[in-house]
Amino acid sequence: MTETTQTTPILTVEELSHSYGRVDVLDDVSLDVRSGDVTAIIGPNGAGKTTLIRAIVGLREPTAGDVSYRGPDAVRPIGYLQQRPAFRPGQSVKEALTFYASLVGETDADAMTRLEQVGLAAAADRNVEDLSGGMTRLAGIAQATIGDPPLVVLDEPASGLDPGMSVRIFEVAEELTGAGTAVLLSSHNLSLVERVADRVALLDDGSIARCGSPAEIRTEAGSDSLLKAFESSVTGDAGTVRVRGES
Repeated sequence: MTETTQTTPILTVEELSHSYGRVDVLDDVSLDVRSGDVTAIIGPNGAGKTTLIRAIVGLREPTAGDVSYRGPDAVRPIGYLQQRPAFRPGQSVKEALTFYASLVGETDADAMTRLEQVGLAAAADRNVEDLSGGMTRLAGIAQATIGDPPLVVLDEPASGLDPGMSVRIFEVAEELTGAGTAVLLSSHNLSLVERVADRVALLDDGSIARCGSPAEIRTEAGSDSLLKAFESSVTGDAGTVRVRGES
């Protein structure tokens, strides 16, 4: 985690709501994201985390509310890693990254720098379909950083990975903030969120239930861990998938 002196958010979500037909998924969500911070969105399955992230990166038009990027001008303001990153089969990792780099005026050397930053330089000549799940996520993070976006958004970057690779993914996210990049991620790995995140937004039943530093959330919930604060803050069974009823 890094100390940030910036007071103006790089991105603001204001009173955002989203519905699928008559089913409300997000309800009046407001959130700030700041440069140099890791901001984590946590919540039960079905709480609306991915819908919120897709609205933030522009892949989903909200029913109401607004998402405003307030950062510096950049060729690519927001870099995005989806839950299941995919690359064109038959390409090497370097070829895949070089292709994306060429779209924003970066060179082959720049693509290699991105791979070095996430620890994948040794796998540059390996075909993308031969990568492990964790290595594919790291390649996805490298792709998300092409063009030096001031904000990098990672949707469940450690989902399904072994503990060691999960730790590495979160280390890379934290390292990105060292240069002032804002990182917004969603995750179910609350121990790593507690270790790395500067701010946490707990999303429950489509709304922000708590928001603050891990320490602030623990104190507010009267808990000694983020996991216990999570369990005491969500409605119903935290281990079940939420399906909001029609309204």
